[in-house]
Amino acid sequence: MKKSFYFSSLALIFLLNLVISSDSYAQVAVEKNGEVPMVVDQKVMMTMRDGIRLCTDIYRPITKEKVPVVFVKTPYNFNTWRDGEESKRVHDSAQEYIKKGYAYVVQNERGRYFSEGDWDILGPPMTDAYDAFTWLADQDWCNGKIATIGCSSTAEWQMAFAALDHPAHAAMVPAGYGAGVGKVGPFHEQGNWYRGGAGQMLFTAWLYSVQNDEIRPTFPKDATQEQLLRASRYFDLAPERPRVDWSEGLRHLPIKDIISHQDGPVGIYEEMITRKPNSPRWYEGGLYHEDMPFGVPSLWIASWFDVSTAPNLALFNHVTQNAEEKEVRDNQYMIIAPTLHCRYKRATENTMVGELNVGDARLEYDSITYEWFNYWLKGNDNGFLKSFPKVHYYTMGANKWQQSDTWPPEGMEMQTWYLDSGGRANSLFGDGALRMKKADKSSSPDRFTYDPFNPVPSYGGNVCCTGNAVEGGSFDQSQMETRNDILVYSTEPLKEGVEVSGFIETTLYVGSDAKDTDFTIKLIDVHPDGKAYNLDETILRARYRDGFDKEVFMQDGKVYKLEMSPMSTSNYFKKGHQIRIEVSSSNFPRFDRNLNTGGKNYDESEGIQAHNIIFHNDRYPSQIRLPIVKR
Repeated sequence: MKKSFYFSSLALIFLLNLVISSDSYAQVAVEKNGEVPMVVDQKVMMTMRDGIRLCTDIYRPITKEKVPVVFVKTPYNFNTWRDGEESKRVHDSAQEYIKKGYAYVVQNERGRYFSEGDWDILGPPMTDAYDAFTWLADQDWCNGKIATIGCSSTAEWQMAFAALDHPAHAAMVPAGYGAGVGKVGPFHEQGNWYRGGAGQMLFTAWLYSVQNDEIRPTFPKDATQEQLLRASRYFDLAPERPRVDWSEGLRHLPIKDIISHQDGPVGIYEEMITRKPNSPRWYEGGLYHEDMPFGVPSLWIASWFDVSTAPNLALFNHVTQNAEEKEVRDNQYMIIAPTLHCRYKRATENTMVGELNVGDARLEYDSITYEWFNYWLKGNDNGFLKSFPKVHYYTMGANKWQQSDTWPPEGMEMQTWYLDSGGRANSLFGDGALRMKKADKSSSPDRFTYDPFNPVPSYGGNVCCTGNAVEGGSFDQSQMETRNDILVYSTEPLKEGVEVSGFIETTLYVGSDAKDTDFTIKLIDVHPDGKAYNLDETILRARYRDGFDKEVFMQDGKVYKLEMSPMSTSNYFKKGHQIRIEVSSSNFPRFDRNLNTGGKNYDESEGIQAHNIIFHNDRYPSQIRLPIVKR
């Protein structure tokens, strides 16, 4: 029986047809350009326990030996008839893994493209992945060992699945995985939806381009593999959505109507935007929370300018310290690169993150990954576990890779710097200072007005996925710091260089005449020429200062203590540089604007100004605690 097969512009030059079974249409594909032959089985519809079928493409080497599997689950379109980045990535990855003796399997999440069912972020139920692993492990060509790999959406589902501890799940390599982290330690982000209780607007822009519309076209549930193969030549179910100027689009109020205001798809956004940080919906599947088990050796990859680096590192520490099995605890490894979200492989001899050159940040990620997989999936005694550091991190400023057995690095000591001023810390031209000594009781508080209709614009930062609204990375903030609604506190020029590597903690004592408002922090490296480069940032919505399971509003005339969500970095502040923090009440559209009313915020169009106060004296010692590593 001969069946047609195809590969778009990536196409295979000729094909030797091979029928595996009556309901499978695998092909032996050979190319003239030197790529290796492989068995390709596309549009395999794996049946889940509830009868829903997930579309899967399988690439495997031509061999009689059983092989391990590298598995990728994705919400994106990998139809090989599509001339797109994702289909090329799948093809190239398949070739590389075939050369190394692995099968490569890519599967669409439930409800995406040819996969049946209804889609939700991160592809719950997690039993889908469990059922897929069971199906693959039972194949006569599989050696029973399966690894997961991916960045961003292809990484974020892996942690919750690791909690199920499938016997075939031998290892994983999640990168840029912050949106899979629910609640871990001090971080209550619920998959990057929040930071400190404030909404991260990246999901608004991302869901416009990704979420299914309620009337999306689908194929019949009884469609055969042969029919779907044929249909994929003409249909790939990928919508063409109008481009949006998100620098303007994200300004629309109320927030809940931003996507509909753009005539975007009607989908899960309308429900998700109503959830509070402790909504039960965050705990129904897909996200990993600290009360869940964890059963898989992992090579984690994070980036200093990703959207959720600090929660990523907190999760690494959590698993290292709390996994039930010693083998799992002892086999957690971390790489931290000085790049943007999922850009770690794009590092060059002169790696640029925004306007900042962080030097030669290249690393042989592919060879490291293969050595990791070869150990866990093939049983190769290659010495990886002994030769590779537990934490391989890049220190900016010094512009070099460093190693540690822990995070933060061994020998780190927290050093406290106190905010101080004569009550005029407003802007770069004010008198704000960071000092090692507490300000005395005569120190005057700093005051500023936060207007939600004239918020502090996001300029660079640790962000992704907001279209043209925010360009991530490190940029000179000095022009931004001329605003009076930004309080600026700086050390004197350093007499010797200082390495800051670890979690940065901040305590603020604040007041406001609004029932609720936000407070923001940004960590800055000030160069001798006055250029001020951002390193990390955080925010806290004041109503959540006593915990994300409750809302407690402020009263005018009272002082409140805020413990900000920790920031993280590894940066060497050179001699002559200054350490600076900015304090304000907005960082938009990195975070949504607090309209200051004490209302739901997501359904409001009107707001009020908040007159906010930062206290710093012996009674109210606002401070930042820096993790100092002495070499």
